[in-house]
This record gives sequence, structure tokens and C-alpha cells, in this order.
Amino acid sequence: MIDQDSVLVQLIRLIDRIPTPPTPSRRSRGRPIFYSERLFLKALVIMIVRRLHKVGELLAVLREDTPQMQEVRRLLSEGGRFPSKRTFQRRLKALPDSLPEQIGALGRHLVEVLNPWESRGRAVAIDSTVLQAKGGVWHKKDREAGTVPHSSIDTEAGWTKSGWHGWVYGWKLHVAICVCEVWIPLSARLTPANSADNEVAPHLIEQLPDEARFVLGDIHYNAPNVREACQSTQRFLVASKRGAYPHTDAGVEVRRIFHKLRSLANENFNEHFKAIFEVHGQVPTKGLINTQRFALGAVLVYQLALLYRHERNLEINRGLKPFLRAA
Repeated sequence: MIDQDSVLVQLIRLIDRIPTPPTPSRRSRGRPIFYSERLFLKALVIMIVRRLHKVGELLAVLREDTPQMQEVRRLLSEGGRFPSKRTFQRRLKALPDSLPEQIGALGRHLVEVLNPWESRGRAVAIDSTVLQAKGGVWHKKDREAGTVPHSSIDTEAGWTKSGWHGWVYGWKLHVAICVCEVWIPLSARLTPANSADNEVAPHLIEQLPDEARFVLGDIHYNAPNVREACQSTQRFLVASKRGAYPHTDAGVEVRRIFHKLRSLANENFNEHFKAIFEVHGQVPTKGLINTQRFALGAVLVYQLALLYRHERNLEINRGLKPFLRAA
């Protein structure tokens, strides 16, 4: 029988089947939680696919009187109830706290299902890519003076210098990618752009599948804390060495091969991701929480799309942009 559900509805249904991180054993104080985390992950999928960045926009779309939205509203109901606008605002605001763990759980599931390392080395490439902040830039002299020249400036973003783009005011999306034929994001974090790559790396490493044995990084990851994070999980760190180039030490040729693999995985995924979610320019959100929800939500949707296409024997990471557009 042919499944008549739209792609959007089928992506939402996948949320009920993917593994989720364990809930905290100790419940926070206050009113008991009625709606599950999965419900708001479904809402996030709708926001990313339909390019909705505010709760009001989400609810306006959900009110559309179409068969698709009727089914979507049913999928967003639990216990015969539909969340209020205030509940959506509160829970979607809190969602970025759990998204890194959710991305890690789904990344491990994808490795189990797709078996990407069946004929290749079990390597992971870690890197960060810069996303431009929405609005104007907050220059150093104004920041130090505590003045905000224009209301469009996102004061929660930061500055960094990119080898490709020069100085950029915005954010860093830190991602660990499976080094294989399919670019599978295995873990992700979003921070202001001035965050050091090596400070975020241990959080990426702790979410990796047990099968991952080699962690490939550039010179920014050649740091004691990253090496310790790898050693504690019985992994090997292969990172660029400091010092005069070209290096002549033993093992340099092997490292060169690893660095080529790292570059191919990271650069291909970054460009693919930015093209699909249209972030070669500025991000569509303002503020750390909203931008984390957008960027990490986009990584989650990317993972779901890979799983969806694998289950239907489609080319896994080709044609993802028109596929998601059509949803």
C-alpha cells in the first residue's frame, strides 16, 4: 500500500521511533510536566522544515484548515489536549538544553542502522563552521563602551576570524561528522563565535558512538583537554601539529591522509548544510537560545532526512534540499 501521508507528516512520525536520551531521574520542582519532550521535537521539525522561527508563526500554520495540518495537530496532541501558546513558548525555549543529547542519540542510531564504517576506518571529523549573526555587527569599541548603536545588533553573538571569510560576527556550529561516503552528523553544539573550538570538543566527543576510534581535527584541537577526552574514551586523536611547515617527523604522511579525509568530510557537510538551510548569509534568528534551537534543530532534521531516505532505499544524502522543500 502506498503511504499517502506528506513528507512532513512522515518526518514527524519518525520522532516517535527514534531513540531519545533518558529523562532525568530527579524531577524539577513546580507543576508536573504533562506533555512529553517528543511533542516539542515534532513542533521543532515543523518549524525547521517550514522555516518558522517564532511560536506565533508556528501556531498560525497549525491553524490552517487543510488535511495535512489536521493530521499534524493530531500528532501534536497528547492525552486529548493540545498545548497552549504559552506552553509552546516555554517548552521550545527550554528545548536547546536537550538537543545536543538528542542529536547524539540519533547519530548513534544512524551509525547502527546505516553501518557507514563497514568497509572504511572508524573515523570522525570534528570542526566548527561560522554562521553570521542576524542584523548589524557589534564593533569592539562599542562593546567595550557598553553601547549598542542599533537595535538590529545581536548582542549575544561574538567575533571570530575565519580562514575563509576573515572577521565574522556571529556564531559557531561545532559538529562531529562521520568520515565515510555519507556525511552523518553525530554530535553538535552551537556557541557564540568567540568560543574556543577545543573547549567545546569534549562535549562532542562524549556523544560519539562506541565504534568511533579516530577523532580527526585541525590545529585548534591539538590541546591537552581534547587529548584527555579521547584517551578517556579509548580513542585516538589525530590533530595538526604546531611548528614550522612542512613537518618531517615520523607519521607525517599518515597524518596528511587523515587530514585530507577530515577536510573532505567537514567542508562537504558544512557547505551542504548551509545550502539546504540557507545560512550562507545571516541566520534567521536572534539571540543565543533562538539560534541554538534553529541551528541544532536543522541538524536534527538533517539526521531525520537521512533516516527517512535510507528506509525508502533512496540516495541518502543527495537531493536533500528539494526533498525538504517539497515537505
